[in-house]
Amino acid sequence: MPKLDMTAMYAAHAALRRDLELIARTTARVDDDPRRILRNAAGWAVFKKALHLHHAAEDEALWPQMRATAADRPDDLALLDAMEAEHDAIDPLLEEIDAALADPETGPERLGGLTDALAAGLSGHLKHEEADALPLMQEIVTEQQWLHFGQVNGRLVGPDAAQILPWLLDGADEHVVATMLAPLPEPARQAYRNQWVPAYTALDRWGAASAG
Repeated sequence: MPKLDMTAMYAAHAALRRDLELIARTTARVDDDPRRILRNAAGWAVFKKALHLHHAAEDEALWPQMRATAADRPDDLALLDAMEAEHDAIDPLLEEIDAALADPETGPERLGGLTDALAAGLSGHLKHEEADALPLMQEIVTEQQWLHFGQVNGRLVGPDAAQILPWLLDGADEHVVATMLAPLPEPARQAYRNQWVPAYTALDRWGAASAG
């Protein structure tokens, strides 16, 4: 079976890890109220949206296909169970963080504990997926199925592409950027360079939290 191009998958994981570091730095600030900063941070909103879309595409178009192929392979089914369970554990953390941000009685310590739990849970999931699930994908997912997964991902991202694509490629190397932009029609590539990236860059994504 031809090797699948997982550039987009690794790019998404790198972007999520990048933002986890920024979230940790935001909630560790002592020069301002981290609750106020994160509550109003455009970066937090984009991170949540991107994570939801990434997981939704896997849940809809990747795990079910793999589960059907691995129906007689108990160890592989257990891995897929774990992937889905890890998704299910991460989503409530986002809701708890938002609830803490909306509650004036919640202290910075509570927020820090929740964001630490998010970082541990999501980092662990990404590491687990890369170590075990991605090799399984290379083994059992066909090119047609991978293409379908990409199409579903594109459909889900579609309305938010102007925001999600610059987020995804923020800090990526030139090869990754070129690979991700290549399938787009030229007008979309021009919009990415001339409109989407400048608009994304102009956002105060983390309340200047990366300072210091």
